[in-house]
Amino acid sequence: MYGKCGSSGLARSVFDDLPRRNVVCWTAMIAAYSQNGQGKDALKLFDQMQLENIKPDKVAFIIALDACACLAAVTKGQEIHASIIDSGFESDVVMGTAIVSMYGKCGRLDDARSVFNNIQNRNEVSWNAMI
Repeated sequence: MYGKCGSSGLARSVFDDLPRRNVVCWTAMIAAYSQNGQGKDALKLFDQMQLENIKPDKVAFIIALDACACLAAVTKGQEIHASIIDSGFESDVVMGTAIVSMYGKCGRLDDARSVFNNIQNRNEVSWNAMI
């Protein structure tokens, strides 16, 4: 809630006080940072989550890709893309669209097109991301 209201500092305080953190808690905090223009903090927390042996789910990956896009952090985006492939999520239309969007916003149109071509069951959203 704090993150959605622009108070990522308060959101972090609540997050830090949690006795146990699952992927949903981590993802909510990563989203709070990303949605409030703190992409570097979002990606740092995404890395910390994995160091604490919490595996990202589809939502966590999508939020991290969005943070990469906002920062034009294509190298980190490529690293996350590789993790998505390793996790077996790449064929998902929503995930593929998020990857296309990240590459497009980072100016890597050839990479965006390559991912787009491999999306099964493309929809209007995936087409818009490519356009």
